[in-house]
Amino acid sequence: MRGSQALSHLQLLSWLCLLLRDTSPVQGAGPAAQTTGNPSSLTLQDGFNSTENVDCRKVCDLNISERCAFIQTNPDCQSGSGYLNYLKGIFCLFSPDLLPLAVTLYVFWLFYLFLFLAVTAEKFFCPNLSAISTTLKLSHNVAGVTFLAFGNGAPDVFSALVAFSNARTAGLAIGALFGAGVLVTTVVAGSIAIIRPFTAASRPFFRDIIFYMVAIFLTSTVLYTGKVTLAWSLGYLGIYIFYVFTVVLSTWIYQRQSVAVLTPSLPPPPVLESEDGKSSVTSSYDYADEYKPQFFCEESTVRILTRSLSPLDYQKWKRKPWYLKLLKLFKVPAEFLLGLTVPLVDLDKDDRNWKRPLNCLHLFTSPMVCVMTVQSGVYGFYEIQGIFPIWGVTLLVGCFLASVTFFATSNDRPPRFHWIFAFLGFFVSALWINAAATEVVNVLISLGIIFQLSNTILGLTLLAWGNSIGDVVSDLTLARQGYPRMAYSACFGGIIFNILVGVGLGCVLEITRNNIDVKLEPDGLLVWVLAGALGLSLLFSFISVPIQCFQLSKLYGFCLLFFYVGFLTVAVLTEFGVIHLRAG
Repeated sequence: MRGSQALSHLQLLSWLCLLLRDTSPVQGAGPAAQTTGNPSSLTLQDGFNSTENVDCRKVCDLNISERCAFIQTNPDCQSGSGYLNYLKGIFCLFSPDLLPLAVTLYVFWLFYLFLFLAVTAEKFFCPNLSAISTTLKLSHNVAGVTFLAFGNGAPDVFSALVAFSNARTAGLAIGALFGAGVLVTTVVAGSIAIIRPFTAASRPFFRDIIFYMVAIFLTSTVLYTGKVTLAWSLGYLGIYIFYVFTVVLSTWIYQRQSVAVLTPSLPPPPVLESEDGKSSVTSSYDYADEYKPQFFCEESTVRILTRSLSPLDYQKWKRKPWYLKLLKLFKVPAEFLLGLTVPLVDLDKDDRNWKRPLNCLHLFTSPMVCVMTVQSGVYGFYEIQGIFPIWGVTLLVGCFLASVTFFATSNDRPPRFHWIFAFLGFFVSALWINAAATEVVNVLISLGIIFQLSNTILGLTLLAWGNSIGDVVSDLTLARQGYPRMAYSACFGGIIFNILVGVGLGCVLEITRNNIDVKLEPDGLLVWVLAGALGLSLLFSFISVPIQCFQLSKLYGFCLLFFYVGFLTVAVLTEFGVIHLRAG
């Protein structure tokens, strides 16, 4: 499947060091901070003048006239990344009477960001990674545990990279990774067993679930200690490399055993039964040749460009039901923007999706996207020697490369260096995913402050659900198409990559950037409820599946679904204080 293929070796991930922005809180004293008659104003002023941050959630305890100044002056309310200041928008731009409208707009924007992430990963990120995998001549096994995992888990990993850049938001990453793990190992795995009961492969099952248990144990340990050191971070990445090595080695051993037992033989040509009862061998004649046009006319450059940029196919549009038409309308702006800025190499097509005018335009737009998305566009406006901005240099270089490529290539034949566009498309789409993931994290933090919700509950619900939509759709589609074993294996392979690479790489980048250990601030009892639920779900499968002789039935699926409903109920009750630890 095109939408399910992803990533190579971890060497391809080194460029991610550019993606995290340095925290630089914007401070400015508002009028409310200058008054001295009101006690809350005194507290606000003292909190601003001192180095100690005030919890941003206390903004709802202040008077309405003081909230905007609190948001602007409190360093704890500054995200330090992203393009929009959502807290300032709510408390400074919208009046208190319009708070429901602001929240509604933020929720719609959040869902559109999730849609943008899904479109980017499915239509641009994964196909380019598939082309890179083919170009590097990687085996299917290596590509599966690296490219496939990265393609499915890109939103989760990038959200974790953004969240781990701050100790206050680390709980959001833990909640999202653990929440997605519980969702996938219960709801998705259970739905697969309900849709199509099957027999699971014993050795891959034990391998994946043991590695995932180790990852959960490591994460629970760092939550208990409250910090992640460089050694622990590298240990996460080392375990994932060892996991990839184990997958490749076990597959190689299995193939050697199969070759020793089975002798290769060519299958006989299929025999078809005709209407008169006579058997006939199928002919090798390709009837597709009869439908090829007899006369070919070369398209103009302008026609190729306009057709390539159009995200809407009218013939397919007419056959869609109304709800898919509505969804397509929401996708059109995102697909147009991505098509304009992200190169796409599709090896399944004869021309490998070579569109000369559009690909030349990509040499102009893609570098501009790079300089305007790395660290939320900060580097793009730096001036060389205080004279010429970096975006201007990028503009000139892009125009030069586009001009050379346009005059050195033709419309009907992809050039030899066309594979370079796959790497460029991979890099640019990854930057788009990172930018969207940054906005998702910032919106969720703002909603959490408004509704007084912890980052963990937001991570295990909204962020986990939004980032897991692709996994749910792809895995259930595989099960309906008759591949439940492959779908069940994908449940564990993807989340192993997410937690090991998400936590490991996110903490490595943060430690190397600040030269200090990553501090974690768990949200009390809730994070341990989440970790315990994930561990219990894995333990349930680890015990029950072998007892069933690896025959996964509908009863097993319904048990997993009921487990998730119970976990979600306990998590919500814990968040609102109904379930709590008894003091003393």
